[in-house]
Amino acid sequence: METPQLEEITRKRKLRANRPLWSNTPHIKVTAQSRICADNVDVLIVGAGIGGALMALALAKRNMKILVVDRRGPGKGSTLASTAMIQHEIDVPLHRLTTMIGQDKARRAWQRSAKAVETLITLVDTLGIDCRLERKKSLYLSGNDYGARALRLEADARQTAGISARFLKSACLRDEFGLNRTAAIESDVSAAANPAQLTAGLWHKVQDDGVSLVADTEITDVRSVGEWNAVATSKGEIIQARHVVFCTGYEFLDAVADQGHRMVSTWALATKPHHPRPDWLKNHVVWEASDPYLYFRSTMDGRLIVGGEDEESDTAFADPSKLKSKSKTLRAKLSALLDVEIGEPDYLWAAPFGTTADGLPIIGAVPGFNNVYAVMGYGGNGITYSQIAAEIVSSAILGHRDPDSELFAFR
Repeated sequence: METPQLEEITRKRKLRANRPLWSNTPHIKVTAQSRICADNVDVLIVGAGIGGALMALALAKRNMKILVVDRRGPGKGSTLASTAMIQHEIDVPLHRLTTMIGQDKARRAWQRSAKAVETLITLVDTLGIDCRLERKKSLYLSGNDYGARALRLEADARQTAGISARFLKSACLRDEFGLNRTAAIESDVSAAANPAQLTAGLWHKVQDDGVSLVADTEITDVRSVGEWNAVATSKGEIIQARHVVFCTGYEFLDAVADQGHRMVSTWALATKPHHPRPDWLKNHVVWEASDPYLYFRSTMDGRLIVGGEDEESDTAFADPSKLKSKSKTLRAKLSALLDVEIGEPDYLWAAPFGTTADGLPIIGAVPGFNNVYAVMGYGGNGITYSQIAAEIVSSAILGHRDPDSELFAFR
């Protein structure tokens, strides 16, 4: 049965403002074709950011013809705006998520997230991708959303689920980290990286494996007919694809763009290299249980990367005056917390991103279409969720059912 035509495929939006740190780092160039050479493929992946790269990697070497297209170019969208704090911790705490979706599902979601971080670390090491990836611990600080009592409940919930969590009382937090908060949770399963180098390294790998990558090509229409999909591009090309996967980041698939998520704006900055920082920060990423919240980490060359001050708007990030004021606020908050004067930043940037009420992404088959999949609603765990999406969708395409697929399905 023929499905309805999708006249508007993805919602076009500006994905970042100003110049992120990663745009000025080496080894991020990826060569892409300008024209589509194959009009009949097994899998068409729409989107060439970190999500598309991980999806392509999961399907490469499977004796399938894979084509990837992007309206910009590889790694030039939301990927460049990421602060690349690769965490297993979901935006909604485990004890809170349990009240929303039940204990079994909440535990499985958190466990799957932790497993994805470990998989990414192993993947980068196995493939030999030079992206400054470092294993980190995470420090989750009490704030105006969750205080010491809630963090104690959270630590207990994580430990019961078999997830690393060390509860720190205020005195211990002050003695070990010099931080003045009522409590914190220290966890083991996190990492940090250069997201542009990570994405470029993945594309180089899958291109060597025969995956075709085409830039400056927009998908304008998809129509499912039987088990196949007829896909039209902005250049007038028609592609026959058995499977279509939309890995378009925060340019959501329009047919389902209003289901269960919202868009917000966020801001970030990076200091100059070799900035003063406490020694413990070299091995930790930090975020807080506040709204708006602060998160930060350091890089191998001693920069501090700090972000947050989110607003409930999908356009506020593009306001130049807000970029200046938000930067000032972020610096003041971090300075007060660390008792370190934060100097003028080298880089300032802002971006929109999608969130869901339960903090979980939306991954899976698009209702009403055959063999069409989408990945949406990444929240603060974009890279981690991209790995989970690659596992779930590739399993579906290869004829297997991922045991956690219903946790993230369209809902």
